Amino acid sequence: MLRLGLHFGTIGLDCLAFLFLPVARGSILLRLIDIPFEQATRYHVWLGHLTMLLFTLHGLLYAIAWTIEGHILDEMFQWVDLGVSHFPGVISLAAGLLMWMTSLHPVRKKKFELFFYTHQLYVIFIVFLALHVGHFLFCVSAGGIFLFILDRFLRFCQSRKTVDIISIKCLPCGTVELMLSKPTNLRYNALSFIFLQVRELSWLQWHPFSVSSSPLDGKYHLSVLIKVIGKWTEELRGNILNSSGADLHLRPQTKITASIEGPYGHELPYHLMYKNLILVAGGVGISPFLAILSDILHRTREGKPCLPQNILIVWAVKRSNELPLLSTNDMELICPFFLDKLNLEIHIFVTQESQPPLVCLEEGQVQEATNSSPPVSNNCSMSVLVGTGNNIWSGLYVISSTLGFVILLYLLDTFYINSYDISPWWYKGLLLLICMLASVFIFGGVVVGLWHLWERQNVAREACKDDRIMVEKMQHNEIVAHTDSCQQNLASSIKTYYGSRPDFKDIFGDISEKWGCVDVGVIVCGPPSLQTSVAKEIKSQNIKRQRHHPIFHFNSHSFDL
Repeated sequence: MLRLGLHFGTIGLDCLAFLFLPVARGSILLRLIDIPFEQATRYHVWLGHLTMLLFTLHGLLYAIAWTIEGHILDEMFQWVDLGVSHFPGVISLAAGLLMWMTSLHPVRKKKFELFFYTHQLYVIFIVFLALHVGHFLFCVSAGGIFLFILDRFLRFCQSRKTVDIISIKCLPCGTVELMLSKPTNLRYNALSFIFLQVRELSWLQWHPFSVSSSPLDGKYHLSVLIKVIGKWTEELRGNILNSSGADLHLRPQTKITASIEGPYGHELPYHLMYKNLILVAGGVGISPFLAILSDILHRTREGKPCLPQNILIVWAVKRSNELPLLSTNDMELICPFFLDKLNLEIHIFVTQESQPPLVCLEEGQVQEATNSSPPVSNNCSMSVLVGTGNNIWSGLYVISSTLGFVILLYLLDTFYINSYDISPWWYKGLLLLICMLASVFIFGGVVVGLWHLWERQNVAREACKDDRIMVEKMQHNEIVAHTDSCQQNLASSIKTYYGSRPDFKDIFGDISEKWGCVDVGVIVCGPPSLQTSVAKEIKSQNIKRQRHHPIFHFNSHSFDL
């Protein structure tokens, strides 16, 4: 039984070597193999379940064997110098079990904050694992953990910088639009997303949001749409409304201090790889598709390479008060007469209303967005340390940290371990972990500092002499002023259905007859049920397709943490 438990523990260490790689969000490794973080996360979930199952069986078999032998307490609290110490393993397993139980889907959905905070126990889990197995066995998993430390330190450095919020808009449906300041050399695409922290709400919580603006919308700003669906987003909206409703002569505006991690996502904008696109969204899932539309319209107007010509948007919403989300970008202003250059159709399904809200329209009771423009400061745009795709600086950071790790190990082994005859396994495991951290903080920190200086020089070189943020705000206000014109030009291409859900069999069947034998890219952003319905219908259409029918290619932009 002890031998079987040992095998389970050894295999668990092998799985642990890969557990942290998928959650290294800005890792150069994920970037080189073009696996975006939102898709890599599912591998972390699968590996996490497998790793904790193996470690649990490992501990359970040992506990059973010690109980049979009659000295379970003595064994559990054992801490020896030579060999494996049991007590650190008990602590590590307890921390791992807490993380595992609170990460199960029902708990994570209903108690996300509990899941988030208990997941910070990974520090306890790793430290006591090193004390448990010692330096030699810990080396099995050390590579993946080292890469995670590299990424975590880089993200920490990026997230310490506060970011100016250029403008805030609260839409009638409860969605908040934030326009954030960014440097000109920050690279992202229309399918990117960011992690946002608002320090007035929480210093620890980071929430992911899809980018709703195209990189071509402006050099100095980036926008996101935030739907109020939980405690954190409710507090954010309440903070904004209190700020915009304040009497500025009586008290100053409520300050919102934002920090950003990212942007993350695909290196290549795969929405530009298809001549024919079907974009299926549920609720605020329209956000990345607004960025896609804006990106395509900008490219069409500027004559840049742009493959998409036929675009169908299928958008399912619960109530009609969500429809103004479609007007956050003025398509006609971006590309005048774009309907002469693109075949665009938008099918909107309002599922919980049987007819348009005619009463409000007749009485002229139109809800307007609440706008707020917080005071901004100079040079407070997001950092390019993560998500910029600068492989040269990222490579230098990884190489310097790795070389530093080797140097520190050599110095430690030569001048301390051998000189003072250090023998305890647990102590050597702790020293190994300290060397990993020190190499990243010291050697990698030097490169990060130089990277930061390079970033500041680039921003200063490319910045305009006038106040660039005020220019962006004026442009944004101009866009809002042309909303009515946009709605009139889009009326002919928008079809709204009340009291019904999208019938994907009819939708894809109609497209098959209309578009002919072509490749069609289908991108879905919405709840899992929507993704499943679209995926099943695409599979059915491709299986029974005839020679003159299109081939549908399924892509999911949704992810679940």
